[in-house]
Amino acid sequence: MENLNIDQIVLEVMEKLKPLAASSSNEEQLESKSKGIYEDPEEAIEKAYLAQKELFEMTLSDRKRITDSIKTHLLKYVRELSEMVVQETGMGNVKDKIIKNTLAIEKTPSTEDLRAGVFTGDDGLTLLELSPFGVIGAITPSTNPTETVICNTIGMVAAGNSVVFSPHPGAYKATNRCVELINEAISMAKGPKNLVVTVDNPSLAKSEVVMKHKKINLLCATGGPALVKAVLSSGKKAIGAGAGNPPVLVDATANIEKAAKDIVDGASFDNNLPCIAEKEAIVVDSVFDYLVFNMKSHGAYEIKDRETIDKLVALLVPEKWKPNKKFIGKDAREILKAIGIDAEDHIKLIIMEVEKDHPFVIEELMMPVLPMVRVKDVKEGIELAVKVEHGFRHTAICHSKDIDVLTEMGHRIQTTIFVKNGPSYAGIGVGGEGYTTFTIAGPTGEGLTSASTFTRKRRCALIGGFTIR
Repeated sequence: MENLNIDQIVLEVMEKLKPLAASSSNEEQLESKSKGIYEDPEEAIEKAYLAQKELFEMTLSDRKRITDSIKTHLLKYVRELSEMVVQETGMGNVKDKIIKNTLAIEKTPSTEDLRAGVFTGDDGLTLLELSPFGVIGAITPSTNPTETVICNTIGMVAAGNSVVFSPHPGAYKATNRCVELINEAISMAKGPKNLVVTVDNPSLAKSEVVMKHKKINLLCATGGPALVKAVLSSGKKAIGAGAGNPPVLVDATANIEKAAKDIVDGASFDNNLPCIAEKEAIVVDSVFDYLVFNMKSHGAYEIKDRETIDKLVALLVPEKWKPNKKFIGKDAREILKAIGIDAEDHIKLIIMEVEKDHPFVIEELMMPVLPMVRVKDVKEGIELAVKVEHGFRHTAICHSKDIDVLTEMGHRIQTTIFVKNGPSYAGIGVGGEGYTTFTIAGPTGEGLTSASTFTRKRRCALIGGFTIR
């Protein structure tokens, strides 16, 4: 009997399996494409371009029907998406992500945000209308991936656009699942196929294709300063939602017991991942200690000694002004454990008194760590708040019963969101009035984006007609 050459047998078997593997791979790609998930960004853009042409011929009622279907369908999958994001990114917590995803679904405005205008007079009638841009390229973050996709989709589609998502590589699986569910909902509403698509296995090269493609008419980027700078350098109309470093100011007139709870709740929400969350507290000296006392009764863990604070700095900001990505969005107890402290189960925020130029104050950590700065009076407090917000014009919070203080801080700090006497998340509709968004465009000036943000304002003039006076 001849000796069998095992290597040769393996090679022959592998050759026979190649066509089967290729067939399987092709089937998987076709299945992904049917869900709006494309490996090739060029193909994704072409499909979205055709879909937008179809949507353009549909009515506002059709758009409303499509976005209503998206909202109804996605509500069934909020827990799945929330769990998927935490599992994939290792950041935040499921409980708060459920709140955020539900908020994005229920409080993102649709076509009701598209308000026309009119001028009439002796010379006739001029109509102002809102028209779509066409195909929007949307770059999404890992901190709020599904929430951003949901609210962007509702607003962009309501405005008459199609959208190509270029997700963060650290959260693309959850993003893809969200887009898949959105496409199911669009199909249920008899909407155009490929109206919302995403790029699979994202990379910098693929993002650049989206940013530079001639059929992308508008870019919308949610992320850090480098990303916003990149889209602003693209030569296209761009909406940039950048970083924030929201200060919270507490003066002597504030309801300290309530302020303590609000600050802990806001700063610990989804482990401080939202850019709107309190990042540093500035507190008037006369109420500082009492505020800390009350914060500790609501889940804050105070670090007092300088040695432990320095140990925490070395862990969380090992390089000056560069937060340790390993701890972004992690639980407070996990961070404390890393420096040898076993905290009780109810602990959700770490606090400490520091100087005004401390790294924790200057840098946005996106961790449940809140540095607290003592100031002599409210004048010094407002000045410091304006300084450490860095001119991002994102979010600020103030706890005070003095209307002059609230007015002065709001005027001086010029943020897109200014929350008075409440937790930061009230500014995006959690326990506060108004619609929500997870694309807060401070750098480019659009502010809290909604459907009307993603439109072109057009004017149609009829001369000498339609006057019925």
